[in-house]
Amino acid sequence: MADLHFELVTPEKLVRSDDVYMVVVPGTEGDFGVMVGHAPVMAMVKDDAAIQVFKTAGGQPENIKVSGGFAEVSERGLTILAETAEG
Repeated sequence: MADLHFELVTPEKLVRSDDVYMVVVPGTEGDFGVMVGHAPVMAMVKDDAAIQVFKTAGGQPENIKVSGGFAEVSERGLTILAETAEG
C-alpha cells in the first residue's frame, strides 16, 4: 500500500514533509485519522494539541505539538497549516 504524503507548515517554515503510514489530527470537531485514500476534507486544528504521526502500521507515534491552524486532506495527501509547531 502506498504511503500518505504529509506536510506540516508554520508561517515561519516547512516543519516536516514526509511519506507516512497515518496521521491523527486533533480537530476542533474531534480527532480523526488520515491514511492514503482518505476523502478530501478541511478541518480546524485544536489549540495546544498534539498531532500523532505513524511512520509504519503498528509503530509508535511521534507526537508533534501544534497550536491552531487548518488541516487539508486532498488527493496530494495531508497538509497542516499550524500557527506554531514543536516536536
